[in-house]
Amino acid sequence: MPHFIAGLHGGQSDGRFGFADPSPETYNIYVKFTDHYCGSPAMERRRLRWTLFLLPIVLFATVRPARGQAVDEPLDAAQVLEAIERATAYLKREQNPRGQWDDMPSYEAGVTSLCTLALLSAGVEPTDPIVSKALGYLRSIELEKTYTVSLQTMALCAGEPKKDLVHIQRNVEWLERHQSKDGHRSGSWSYPGPGGDNSNTQFAVLALHDAQQVGAKVRRETWERSANYWRSSQNADGSWGYIPGAPGTGSMTCAGISAVVISSLALEAGDAAVKDGQANCCLPHRDDEELDKALDWFGRKFTVRNNPGVGNTWHYYYLYGVERVGRLTARRFIGDHDWYREGADFLVQEQDPLTQYWKGSGHAENNPHISTALGLLFLSKGRWPILMGKMKYGDDDGWNNHRHDAAHLTAFTEKVWNMPLTWQVLDPKTASVEDLLQAPVLYISGDETPALMDVAAKLRDYVDRGGFIFAEASCTNSQAFDAGFRKLIEAMFPEPEYRLQQLRPAHPLWRMEKLVRPDSPYVGKLWAVEYGCRTCIVYSQEDLSCYWELDVPARIDAYPPEVRQHVDDANTIGINVLTYATNREPKGKEHSFVMELDDDASSKPGARGVIQVAKLRHGGGCDDAPGALVNLMRAAAQGETKLRVSSADELIGIGDSALFDYHLVFMHGRHDFRLTPQEREQLRLYLTERQGTLLADSICASKAFTAALRRELAAALPEGRLEQIPPDDPIFTDAYGGYDIRRVELRDPQPQTDDRPLAARVRRTEPQLEGIRVDDRWAVIFSPFDISCALEKHEAVECRGYSREDAARIGLNVLLYSLNQ
Repeated sequence: MPHFIAGLHGGQSDGRFGFADPSPETYNIYVKFTDHYCGSPAMERRRLRWTLFLLPIVLFATVRPARGQAVDEPLDAAQVLEAIERATAYLKREQNPRGQWDDMPSYEAGVTSLCTLALLSAGVEPTDPIVSKALGYLRSIELEKTYTVSLQTMALCAGEPKKDLVHIQRNVEWLERHQSKDGHRSGSWSYPGPGGDNSNTQFAVLALHDAQQVGAKVRRETWERSANYWRSSQNADGSWGYIPGAPGTGSMTCAGISAVVISSLALEAGDAAVKDGQANCCLPHRDDEELDKALDWFGRKFTVRNNPGVGNTWHYYYLYGVERVGRLTARRFIGDHDWYREGADFLVQEQDPLTQYWKGSGHAENNPHISTALGLLFLSKGRWPILMGKMKYGDDDGWNNHRHDAAHLTAFTEKVWNMPLTWQVLDPKTASVEDLLQAPVLYISGDETPALMDVAAKLRDYVDRGGFIFAEASCTNSQAFDAGFRKLIEAMFPEPEYRLQQLRPAHPLWRMEKLVRPDSPYVGKLWAVEYGCRTCIVYSQEDLSCYWELDVPARIDAYPPEVRQHVDDANTIGINVLTYATNREPKGKEHSFVMELDDDASSKPGARGVIQVAKLRHGGGCDDAPGALVNLMRAAAQGETKLRVSSADELIGIGDSALFDYHLVFMHGRHDFRLTPQEREQLRLYLTERQGTLLADSICASKAFTAALRRELAAALPEGRLEQIPPDDPIFTDAYGGYDIRRVELRDPQPQTDDRPLAARVRRTEPQLEGIRVDDRWAVIFSPFDISCALEKHEAVECRGYSREDAARIGLNVLLYSLNQ
């Protein structure tokens, strides 16, 4: 077979289909295909065409290089999730009958607490037998070491904190008693014993932070001493060492950065306050010079290959610190490094393929239980889905009048959705569109003209690919922001039909997660851009960020009722927008670890070696989901298929001769339309004599488009008829190298009442596809339920159709099927 493939590579093909040598995946597709069809008379007619076409498609092997070797291929989501699954399975296997892991001498329950915390962070439920046994053991003991008390506290907080709150509070009080309160190391912790060090102190701070988050009480003076200690012990270059004055290391600088952020959050009054019963917004604030200096040092020294300053010592401990720095400072990049992507790539490479553990070197980390737990903490906590990206723009802090607004709204959403979430700060000037897309929502705030005109085209690309923009005019005098943001919209959308309009009263956003009160100060103040099958931009003329800033659980009960109500109103708008934009399904960071479509000339229509698909122009809303086809092509270039694909930049007229350049064309809409006699005839020729394939869907199950498509197909193909594609048809299986989609998720909007949020019922069912046969093949494949809006990454609750994942799989199966015809 290899000689046969090599011979094909040197042969001739038509101008569109010349390819390089295939990967093993291509060969597997070929074998699967021929095993299914050998002996079919229809196949005999097309065998040569299929062989020349599909066998040499450029795919990328999924085999990882040996440990330590350089990586030439991109990391993908499946590899990260598999590494997490393997590490989780390893730790579960290693637990002993008492519910413990191999604890270090004199540090009872330390390793057990760490492994329990790692499993819980990886998504293992507290009710899982392994974790339940571990939590039962941890509840049964009282500890007397800073490391072990801290780790026990963190594990209990991650498990069932309401059940264990008394124990957690008791540990808080132990840590407070053992904090150093005198001398130049006041505010630190030791083992305990004389002096104090930054490693023990880090774990104590982390435990107190987690405890406070679940409802335990921590004294303010404890945080004050800790904050003073960390800031006073920082080296002049911005780093921290193991003890004050020691040379800086990566792991201890991570500890210092995290502790400064945590203590600041516990102590700062914020950028808004309540005075005399009124909210005072946009209060002046100072820059955190110590934190900026530390991040600058860390950005210059950053690597995932070792622990800066000490080499391979405490390497996995350092990676656990890297994750914490990235998450707590809301940074995707540390210096110029995408910290999670680089760390995940390193860990995927270094995981032992047989034992499934990680094992470091030196003290403690030669115990694979410790190294594996630390590696798992990096991968699992670092992958938390990004809910929103706050846009940094301009030369001052006008974009950040309320520095904790996004953090507080994210925390509020975490509680409502019951899932861990994070957020990021993004600079649109330096970020690529792919960088921006890691955040499903871009948040733009300010009280001056937003300096974003030079990235308007980039923001349009972001929206075209499924992104959502949420903007608000902060502070009390924000006419400049209002005027500037409206000009930005005009620059993003030259088309006059896409302008800010007041959010219509029937829009689902008013009731997506919580019902907006009729007397809410935001009624009449929300504007939107309707684009394709969705709203893609929401803008509030009324300040939201001030009230998100004020949403501090420890203080809100002291606010007057009017302020508490305003905070609730702002949170309602915020979570409703986020729910509408994400459908409560933000993706983990690993989902951005994918190949992008080629943008060079080699991937343009007509280029050698590129599979091409076109979208058809008609009068029924032919581009109402402008990102659907390009996202389908992107899915084809990623995941298991990794096809080299392209879609036409422009819509193709059905009467255009260019129609015959494409083996597959795509069509969708939501309105009635009619074809001309010439278009009907050309469509007939394309589907019959040229053996082309048409994939179509009704946006949000539009009855008008469905009726029009049925009518026009009947006129173009009077000999054919739309019929249900049988559920056992090979198109619903992996016969062509795609997916088994014999059961899919279909969303049905539910009847609504005035006093209830919007809801949809998702059911598992057979895919509902119809087709028209020409000879022995499906020439037309039509979904009367939505595929396009799901491909645009907007599964609107009021839209009847398939889930995002299944819509992409249906499209990919049709694409692979069409390559066989």
